[in-house]
Amino acid sequence: MKLHLIAGARPNFMKIAPLWRELHRHEVIRPSFIHMAQHRDDAMASMIWRELGLPDPDHILEWDRHGDEDVLGQMMDQYLDLCRLDRPDAVLVVGDVTASLAAGKVAYERGIPLIHLEAGLRCFDLSVPEERNRIEIDQMADLHLTPSQDADVNLLAEGIDSDRIRRVGNIMIDTLMMMGGAIKRDGILDRLELRGQDYVVVTLHRPGNVDTPDTLSSICQQLCEIARHIPVCLPLHPRTQQQLALGGQITVLEKAGIRLLPPLGYSAFGRLIRDAKLVITDSGGVQEETTWLGIPCLTLRPSTERPVTVTDGTNRLVRVSELASTAIDHVQRSRAETHPVCKIPLWDGKTASRVIRELDQFRLSEAFRK
Repeated sequence: MKLHLIAGARPNFMKIAPLWRELHRHEVIRPSFIHMAQHRDDAMASMIWRELGLPDPDHILEWDRHGDEDVLGQMMDQYLDLCRLDRPDAVLVVGDVTASLAAGKVAYERGIPLIHLEAGLRCFDLSVPEERNRIEIDQMADLHLTPSQDADVNLLAEGIDSDRIRRVGNIMIDTLMMMGGAIKRDGILDRLELRGQDYVVVTLHRPGNVDTPDTLSSICQQLCEIARHIPVCLPLHPRTQQQLALGGQITVLEKAGIRLLPPLGYSAFGRLIRDAKLVITDSGGVQEETTWLGIPCLTLRPSTERPVTVTDGTNRLVRVSELASTAIDHVQRSRAETHPVCKIPLWDGKTASRVIRELDQFRLSEAFRK
């Protein structure tokens, strides 16, 4: 069974790494690592996959990105050409980025069995591009591998047959545990002279936060207020850096003492959040990582597709206007608190093994032989 493992953006590499590690020894399933090239620069792509132990991709799609051209269409065209030359027996996509949707649509249109890992997550806000991607991928998928019970419920409510839904757990935790030693050894705290200090980590990249100048300006004001009480580190996603520069906010943040960092490797970022007093984010993966690590997290969004991190974890949704006051309160309280142990079911580092078990069953099923 030839299986295309699709990755196109930084979070995808983190999710396929533990799966690749398990699959490359499989006697029947032969994985091919396909890079859709949504993220291309070293910091967001190759540096990450190599650090995670992935080989260089078997195929890297080549397409030009200029202005507002149809990114989805270009990726689909290139992946369609690849499937014509090297048709897989099945395609596995992870998460909700444009690259996952592009590969999913090609697989569906070509009649190639489609597997969605991290299926069923919903924030119930159709203004979020990733939400629309998630729904569309799930409507096309033949096998839905879910991380949690709420995802199962969401799929059933959308008419997905129960026999196509398999709960396998959270693949991000596999990666976090797999890289635990490297995270512990990373020297970023010494490089930033933060060892033994309290500090806050911030990550922002969602269009709703960074693409509207007024919203981004308000966020910057809130971060500057937080920085008056505790050091703030802000690793910059390329999208965020571009928008901050356009709005003239880089100087504002630097004058407030906020440490603006380049995109960090997996281990360096993991160490930075592991020792933080608080993390502020709009990233889905960071919500999961902080919950497993027991680090308080404020998610700067009106809703989350990972509600288990709120109900059973360390996450809290927060509005821009209340960010500074909430963050300062959290920091003051967390100084006297110990990190809670994560007890969410199937967040145990064994998701990749369960995925492979389901793949073995799927390749023997009628859905695979359609």
